[in-house]
Amino acid sequence: MKPRHGTAPWVKPVVLVLCAVPAVWLWFAGFTDRLGANPAEALIRGLGDWTLRLLCLTLLVTPLRQAFGLAALATWRRGLGLWTFAYASQHLWAYAWLDTGLDGAELLRDVWERPFIAVGLLAWLLLLPLAATSFPRAIRALGAVRWRRLHRAVYVVAGLAVLHFYWMRTGKNHFGEVYLYGTVLAGALAWRVWRGWADQRATLRRAPR
Repeated sequence: MKPRHGTAPWVKPVVLVLCAVPAVWLWFAGFTDRLGANPAEALIRGLGDWTLRLLCLTLLVTPLRQAFGLAALATWRRGLGLWTFAYASQHLWAYAWLDTGLDGAELLRDVWERPFIAVGLLAWLLLLPLAATSFPRAIRALGAVRWRRLHRAVYVVAGLAVLHFYWMRTGKNHFGEVYLYGTVLAGALAWRVWRGWADQRATLRRAPR
């Protein structure tokens, strides 16, 4: 069968299944002592890294679809977004379990005393309603306009996630990946602003005078 809009039917399910591989490996490596001298830190940070990578891929779906006419990519955003939430949740769970022992008081103290953790938690809390409303029934209940407005919060989530990552990296003075993720976020946001402006101008030109 000839691929439609530049993608073969099997590509999307294969990519979405492959999204599970890093998490499976990280948990397996953690439980089998294959993550180095500090496996807890390696597991937490590895899950956080993959959260950011998948968030960047999710944000790039629309610019790539619009720039290259790949209409089939429109159906990828939800799957990648849900994987982003899954990795963010695992990152939070691993931190709460391995760093605080699931002690609520210790967790709250950590959030209060370490701003980068507070920012990361806020990003997850904002991501939660986006994941919960990523299904057709929620879209119908909210209405398309309100749903789109709600899901624009993904750019706030991305900004908070990059800030969380930046603060975490300040101790090691290693910012290469921070700049990369920040550039992807800035590019995706700039594309959205430009497309909104271009669409508005096109609408005004078509309007009767």
